[in-house]
Amino acid sequence: MGLRKTSTNIALPDENVENENREVPRDFTQLKFQILSLEPSERRWAARDLGNHPEGVPILLETLETETVVPVLDAIFTSLQKHPTHECVNGLIRFLSSEDASVRNNAIEVLQSMPNALETHILSLLNHPDSDVRIFAIDILQQLVHQNAPEWLKSVLLDETHVNVVATAVDRIVEIGDSSILPTLERVAQRFAQHDYIQFAVNTAIERIKEDTYA
Repeated sequence: MGLRKTSTNIALPDENVENENREVPRDFTQLKFQILSLEPSERRWAARDLGNHPEGVPILLETLETETVVPVLDAIFTSLQKHPTHECVNGLIRFLSSEDASVRNNAIEVLQSMPNALETHILSLLNHPDSDVRIFAIDILQQLVHQNAPEWLKSVLLDETHVNVVATAVDRIVEIGDSSILPTLERVAQRFAQHDYIQFAVNTAIERIKEDTYA
């Protein structure tokens, strides 16, 4: 998959894969063994087929810990996206701390497609002790189709103290906020009066929101 895209639909593996011959059936028990195969093509098939089994979610999540072949990873994320459950969200959240940018960005993309299951987790992510994870949580909100997303970002703008996290929130609020957020942005400018970049980001955000509002 590579870098994260704005779409929340994970790209399916190349359609040519449909023409490949299988040597292992789709039986769930067999798939549990096939996902451990030394052959990437077999692991990819298993990852795709496990998406048809809700009980396959923990297996797919566990496989993410060690899998390195991109087509297999693509298949895993595609299958996980079929299961917008708390179990799946819980499992994906830990990959927000992954050192692999591709895995991390794809986890963000899948989480963006699960607004209802993610709802009970978003506040804890926005208050995570790791500032990078807080930034990734804000990235999720940018494309999360949820009515509370603007309010969640507003809470970050009001309470966050880390400059980089605040800067990210200011940038993202432009995409999902409206004129009601302008007083909050002005408060951000006051709180970070000594930070030139925050001043620039806030002024830019205010201008863009006003342009969109009064266009």
